[in-house]
Amino acid sequence: MKKENMLIWGLVVLFALMMSAPFIIPHTGILALFGLVPLLCMERIASQLGKKRIWIYHYSAFVLWNTITTFWVCNATIGGGIFAVLANSLQMSLVFGLFRLSKKKFSGSLPYIFLAAAWIAWERFYFDAEISWPWLVLGNSFARTTWAIQWYEITGALGGSLWIWACNLGLFGLLASLSDGSFFCWNRKAQAASLTGYAAILILPFIASVSIGKAYRDSIDEGEKLPVVIVQPNIDPYNKFQAMTQDQQNAVLEGHIESALKGREADSTAGPLLVVAPETFTDDIICGEYDRSRTWRRFTSFLKDYPSVNMLFGATSYDYFESASKPSHTARQLRDGRWVESHNSALMTDGTSRTEIFHKSKLVVAVEMTPYPAIFCKIDDMLGGVMGRCVGQEEISLLNVKSADGQSIPIGCAVCYESVYGEYYTGYVRKGARAMAIITNDAWWGDTPGYKQHLSYASLRAIETRRAIARCANTGISAIISPSGEITQPTPWWEPAVIKGEIPLRDDITFYVAHGDITGRLCSFVFILLLLALGVRFVTKR
Repeated sequence: MKKENMLIWGLVVLFALMMSAPFIIPHTGILALFGLVPLLCMERIASQLGKKRIWIYHYSAFVLWNTITTFWVCNATIGGGIFAVLANSLQMSLVFGLFRLSKKKFSGSLPYIFLAAAWIAWERFYFDAEISWPWLVLGNSFARTTWAIQWYEITGALGGSLWIWACNLGLFGLLASLSDGSFFCWNRKAQAASLTGYAAILILPFIASVSIGKAYRDSIDEGEKLPVVIVQPNIDPYNKFQAMTQDQQNAVLEGHIESALKGREADSTAGPLLVVAPETFTDDIICGEYDRSRTWRRFTSFLKDYPSVNMLFGATSYDYFESASKPSHTARQLRDGRWVESHNSALMTDGTSRTEIFHKSKLVVAVEMTPYPAIFCKIDDMLGGVMGRCVGQEEISLLNVKSADGQSIPIGCAVCYESVYGEYYTGYVRKGARAMAIITNDAWWGDTPGYKQHLSYASLRAIETRRAIARCANTGISAIISPSGEITQPTPWWEPAVIKGEIPLRDDITFYVAHGDITGRLCSFVFILLLLALGVRFVTKR
């Protein structure tokens, strides 16, 4: 019995290590194609041994996986990090529990089809849920192995999740048939068919990816390009205003920009150029009254000497309301009786003082936004206002890079966490974005795998949409990402840096952008059908 328990727990640990590696170690995404097998073997062995409370094993497996890959959240918030690990693991365990329940009424391979469909349906639901943490979507395993998933332009990341499940279930099925001897009872044609089928599922996506990737890389150099300057100021977010005033921070950023733009002064014939600064660089923006901001006035004044230079920067912005009653659930009252709503925003401006603004929509739960505000804002008020109350924008809008001669280039700007949401991200391209920017501040997590994972997810978004990305972080890692997901000019961690380069402008629309997450919708449909069938069998006691 002791050896059996050691075997079960060994499989739990092996699963966690194999599934964690792709998120931590570059170029190990292929491990995910086999990493679920130890979990499936653990469940099969434990069931055959008649083990009770098997949920302890699979919940422990998910906790260990979540801990290894996302422990860094605790660097920003210990309570939030622990909650994220335990809650996410619980949801994974509930999906696995449904699978175990289905084995009571379904036979053969049907419970495993149910498991794969249920898992992917849950991943898709997670992208749209009010309380959302889709960091460990299985398809994200290949974020640092992009040569293998160029076909994400068709399926998106959930296509990767389906591939992972198909490969793991295929291998598990072969191992199960070998262990019980059934494989040797098949005729040679059946054996050859099963091995050939598994090999095809495993290998064909690689071949397709190499072919698609080569064709696309050959086309990247064609067409227009937008010059960009990406500035990484490297300001400690935990000591942002204690160590430096906003004016001093503005001076640091302006110095980097001035150095990068040397020789371009007063050149009215130069084409458009985009300067990108990080998320929440300033907190003195009043929506619609930009001239009240010292930061905005300084930037627009500086840009008057640089025609056709546009500056994109992040800011905490505010809307103020004169009202006797609370204008919204998220509004907070100030001492002077006014109400205020805050936003995590991206602003585009130039030397003409033209200003466009976009408010981040996908907000971090508790840190930036209060979920289900009609309920939880009241509770938060009683607790003294400990949760964030940022208000997002209902619909995606674009920002425009303009030149002195009237040329306008529409781009999208995803703010930090928004780059994790694949189908949401496609909305920028459907609106007409020819390139993308991502502004973020990953310094909250310290020098951990967190900021590296976040960067790698941008590669997935580039492949899905075939849009180049100018990514600007407060401190590491800023980079330029090609439409094929290749990361170029990555900056170091905890060092100021400036990137000068060009990003291609594209007008083509990928299948994924045009049609959305078909993989997720199909799997959700299959899951609902099988769930209904399972319910019927329980009711009828079949």
